[in-house]
Amino acid sequence: MKKEYDFSKMEGRKNPYAKRLKKQVTIRMGVDVIDYFKKMADETGIPYQNLINSYLRDCVQSHRKIFIEWAS
Repeated sequence: MKKEYDFSKMEGRKNPYAKRLKKQVTIRMGVDVIDYFKKMADETGIPYQNLINSYLRDCVQSHRKIFIEWAS
């Protein structure tokens, strides 16, 4: 194994599986929700869309259910 490699001539290529990993959707969210994640993005340096995706993935993996009780 070399101590140093020359990557200057290397050509990049796109991940052929990327389209299967994520799907683009349009969703309406409250401004307060977006502002919350954007503030967290500024603090962590992680894009806010990735933070939202990570939070939702955590909900899926832990089988978290939402409980809503409407006032009658």
